[in-house]
Parts: sequence; C-alpha cells; structure tokens
Amino acid sequence: METIPDDATLRRSAEQVAETLRAKRAMLATAESCTGGWIAKACTDLAGSSEWFESAAVTYSNRAKQALLGVTSATLERHGAVSRECALEMVAGVLARFEASVAVAVTGIAGPGGGTPEKPVGTVWIAWQRRGHEALVERRRFDGDRDAVRRQTVAVALEGVRRILRV
Repeated sequence: METIPDDATLRRSAEQVAETLRAKRAMLATAESCTGGWIAKACTDLAGSSEWFESAAVTYSNRAKQALLGVTSATLERHGAVSRECALEMVAGVLARFEASVAVAVTGIAGPGGGTPEKPVGTVWIAWQRRGHEALVERRRFDGDRDAVRRQTVAVALEGVRRILRV
C-alpha cells in the first residue's frame, strides 16, 4: 500500500506545482469528480495562486460532466463515468472552456460503496493535457478508505501536472 499523503505533503506538492507553473508561465485548470475540488483546494490554499491557477469544475454527477465539460452521453452509457474515455473527455472539456494552458481531470470510485468487480473501490482515472498536445491518461487503484483514496488521487494528479510540464 502506498503511503497516504498528509496535509503537509499535499501542500508541498501544490507548492512544487506552483513553482513549475510559474517557471513555465502556465495556468492550470482542474476537472474533478471523486476528489470534489480537493486538487483546486490544495492549489488555492497557497497565497498568490491566481498567478498560475485558472479555474476548477467540480462535476460530480454525470449531468454536470455533460453540461459543464461536454462529456457525451454515449461515453457515459458505453464506458461509464469511471473510465479512460470519460477522463479524456473531461480534460479536453476543461481546456476547451477555460484559458488554462494545462489541465488535469479525475474520475473514480472513492468508496466505501459503488465499486464493482470490474471497477472496485479505489479505481481512479486521471488525465492530464497541455494545450496543443496529446492527453496522457492513467488508471490507478488506490487502497484505503474514502479519505485515503482521495488524498492519493490528489497527490498523483499534482505530480502528473509537474510531469506533463517537463515535456
């Protein structure tokens, strides 16, 4: 089991993201489902975040994913909200709607319920994209309770932002 990041660790991750975004003169936007805005919170907890943080869309319901991010009903019907396809549509949608130069999207099952044999609790899809570049997407399976799954998702999402900016 991975170490569950505490508040101080998440803050350090956000500070590193801020440093990288400032150096690249880039702005970040998030599209969040299972984290409920926690990635945006970690970023905006930092003073001066308006220099590098553009916006966040918390799209917990399927209806919100469709209305705010343009996720298609066909994707949701065919693959479900917790899928590679949905994460990719979410990250593309947030980039299309805001002025950010880089975006991250997360969708998953934080638990304790909602899991299936095919998509157990802890399944999370994370997508990152820089404007004008191909998106990157990963499926992760995190252990622990709801808080642990969400904390690990935030940490991996933030690290991925730094990684995608190194390209």
